[in-house]
Amino acid sequence: VQLVESGGGLVLAGGSLRLSCAASGSRFSIDSMGWYRRAPGNERELVATLTSAGTTNYADSVKGRFTISRDNAKNTVYLQMNSLKPEDTAVYYCNAWVPVLAQTYWGQGTQVAVSS
Repeated sequence: VQLVESGGGLVLAGGSLRLSCAASGSRFSIDSMGWYRRAPGNERELVATLTSAGTTNYADSVKGRFTISRDNAKNTVYLQMNSLKPEDTAVYYCNAWVPVLAQTYWGQGTQVAVSS
């Protein structure tokens, strides 16, 4: 399974970005897809996940500002990020869970930088 992220960049605090992640190459259904991030000096942390059934999970730090959505037909997951803060600066990684294979796949990451 290949995951390709796009949409990162540099934005001023208070601005918005939309990340996309397209999955390809899977012979089996993808269940959960989501976004994680790693800020400099920190460990990777959950941002948001969304199952194929529509169940969402958000980190407390992004609730009310970020929205995860998904196009199941395209195996694409999106992350709309509003009211961005400097502390949102990180490399954002997309992942996908394929339950039949019991395997999680990761994208290579896209940089998000928020300046104050």
